[in-house]
Amino acid sequence: MEALNLTVAITGASGAVLGRELLRALESDARVAHVHFVASENSLRVMAEELGISGRTNLLEKLLGNVSTKIVQHSDSDIGAAIASGSHPSNGMIVLPCSMGTLASIANGLANSLISRAADVTLKERRPLLLCVRETPFNRIHLRNMTLAAEAGAVIFPVIPAFYNKPADSTEMARQFTFRVLAHIGLPQPGAYVWKAEE
Repeated sequence: MEALNLTVAITGASGAVLGRELLRALESDARVAHVHFVASENSLRVMAEELGISGRTNLLEKLLGNVSTKIVQHSDSDIGAAIASGSHPSNGMIVLPCSMGTLASIANGLANSLISRAADVTLKERRPLLLCVRETPFNRIHLRNMTLAAEAGAVIFPVIPAFYNKPADSTEMARQFTFRVLAHIGLPQPGAYVWKAEE
């Protein structure tokens, strides 16, 4: 299997731990060569409240707990970054968590930030785009935007954790959800819980 190049975005919905666990899994996965990481401005507020991580300075190092060997961080305002172009080689993009504002921007093709532009490029190049939406309940606007995004080729992958594996805490719950996301793009993870029906 050829090593993958991926894009990961964390946006301003609750669930910053999910994005952190995703980045940690990708950092340690030898099948992944390179990751472009973008954190929206609103995600910084959520990370401060939920993870106790403040500011953009050394954000990636704070999330990983060490210096990255393969992940590069971009500003959401940097629309000239490599991932804003369809000519840049990529194997897909994951937005986790995906806020309703980000969903709306992607579904309607606004491309007004690096995250929404990179997602737009991912769709137009027919590459996998997973939108891990995080909201409840959904109103009709949310549902319409999810339909629009799905019709354009995105996978709507709601943040719905599993309980049948009896997770010990919220971090384990987040980790197992992240493993399901990665399995969906062809990166099954060691330690992922797999349901086995009784014989």
